[in-house]
Amino acid sequence: MSDRADLAIVGAGAAGLMAAIQARRGAPGRTVTLLESARAPGAKILVSGGGRCNVTHDEVDELSFAGASPRAVRNVLRRFGVAETVAFFAGLGVALKREETGKLFPVTDRARTVLDALVGEARRLGAAPRHPCRVERIERRQQEGGFVLSGAWGEMRAEQVILATGGRSLPKSGSDGHGYELARALGHSITPRVFPALVPLLLPEGHRLRALTGVSADVALRVVPSSGARQASMEGSLLCTHFGLSGPVVLDISRHLIEARFDDPAARLICCWWPGEPEDAFAARLRSLGRRGCGALLRERLAERLARGLCAAAGVDPAEPAARLPAAALDRLAAEVSRMELPVAGDRGFTHAEVTAGGVPLDEVDPGTMRSRRCPGLLLCGEILSVDGRVGGYNFQWAWTTGWLAGRAAFARDLA
Repeated sequence: MSDRADLAIVGAGAAGLMAAIQARRGAPGRTVTLLESARAPGAKILVSGGGRCNVTHDEVDELSFAGASPRAVRNVLRRFGVAETVAFFAGLGVALKREETGKLFPVTDRARTVLDALVGEARRLGAAPRHPCRVERIERRQQEGGFVLSGAWGEMRAEQVILATGGRSLPKSGSDGHGYELARALGHSITPRVFPALVPLLLPEGHRLRALTGVSADVALRVVPSSGARQASMEGSLLCTHFGLSGPVVLDISRHLIEARFDDPAARLICCWWPGEPEDAFAARLRSLGRRGCGALLRERLAERLARGLCAAAGVDPAEPAARLPAAALDRLAAEVSRMELPVAGDRGFTHAEVTAGGVPLDEVDPGTMRSRRCPGLLLCGEILSVDGRVGGYNFQWAWTTGWLAGRAAFARDLA
């Protein structure tokens, strides 16, 4: 390996690959070395979207992200948005298709298509990823300028460095949190809380929903603090599993519940199995069933096993004509359907999280260039920054945008 580069990029995931491509395109005469700690680059790309890679979403705005102020996130995203991402991949020969959910996938339905195109372009430009090359230390040379990067593979000098190491999610992919130590050593801070986001949730052993493995439903979830203050709420598909809860809406709400419980351990997660209808209106619907059973109504939206379980929890015979049931029993069922408390016992941790909440505060970088405000010659992009998005391609868009900015800015003072 050459012991010198104009630019060293640490991490060959989505953001790092994008940064390498843009840096070489913008300054083909400058040397770019891309160092990846894992056995192969882009491991997260390959496993995302069920192996199909949810490249982005058709509508991405600052309200789909947490971890930084919406205004700061908007200032970053406006530089390189969805249209630019679609055009970039089209230029690599990767056509994208939109699904009903708004998610954009490669038409091949293969994540490998995306990764091969990125690695192929980086290689064509002379910035092929080198792996496994784990960077253990980065030292800034105070006198001469530039940096010294080192690890078991050896040592190299670089005039500039881009940190694209990821956070702590899916540590087998290479993002095991070591990037935070590198950032700290170069003068950056890390948010006091770094925790899993987009992560499945655990229910206690023996909870009745754990017996409904494979059952899914469209629900509304909300986090309810013990103080009754502002609530986070999400709607979408919930999946019952052998350990507890998964599905898009669970992944989306997970970071809000975990964050709330840092200060308020009594914060609760409430599920409405019949979204869009207030509890009193649903109770009135039950009372109007007449000779129909409550189970028949619930089965209009919910799986048989789930409908029976809700009725059992309320002490209601699902086949009994509603007109014969006491009003109190119907009210109990309405409450069970409209505001069931889900006693979340924990989460599946970074090993199963799709992204990390927390990291280097976004206000420690210039939003137009991703240049560090703390360390001259350093840039940061991707998941190492304290910004995390909803499920559905938002986090990849953050990676493409910040990687594009960092790569373009590496050999330029600023961007127009």
